[in-house]
Amino acid sequence: MTSIVSSERIDDDLIDRHLPTYDVVITESLVIDADADAVFAAARDLDFMTVRTPLLTASMFARGVPARLRGHTPPRPPVLRLASESAGLPGWLLLGVIPGREIAFGAVGKFWQSDIEWRDVPLEDFAAFAEPGWGKIACHFAVHPLADGRTSLTYECRTATTDEASRRRMMRYWALIRLFVGHIMRATCRTIAEHAGAPA
Repeated sequence: MTSIVSSERIDDDLIDRHLPTYDVVITESLVIDADADAVFAAARDLDFMTVRTPLLTASMFARGVPARLRGHTPPRPPVLRLASESAGLPGWLLLGVIPGREIAFGAVGKFWQSDIEWRDVPLEDFAAFAEPGWGKIACHFAVHPLADGRTSLTYECRTATTDEASRRRMMRYWALIRLFVGHIMRATCRTIAEHAGAPA
């Protein structure tokens, strides 16, 4: 089963090279009133913790409620740059960069669990990784200059599992989170547009 949001696709090599087949995919695109270099730089340098919407703010507050009830101050969110070699997140890695065009990043984990388990996999093993019981995520930002001086930004996220049991778990989880994932991705594209200096 494949779920696709948005019909606009740009042919790119990195995400296809690392995850050519998948169980689900979600794609969001936005035309930005800024040149391609500015949009690519904003995508490359994005700190995902700067993405904000009322729903995201509420969900982050809710996650901190147990700590507050115990009298603790929730820790300050870390800088989260997944398109960076120094992202520092378990399981996540930079899959590659085509300067000015595409940034791809991915992870291996059991992300359908309430307590997510991540698996650190070397870049050279990511595409072929097939150990049963795991899932793989591959995402990219793709930048395409338009004739009128604006830029098309595409944010795509693919997920594949390594066995049928994991696929069933993932599909149940996906049915619950798909709308929220789309919400986050749309907000991410808008944040990149703002960082690229596009008019509000």
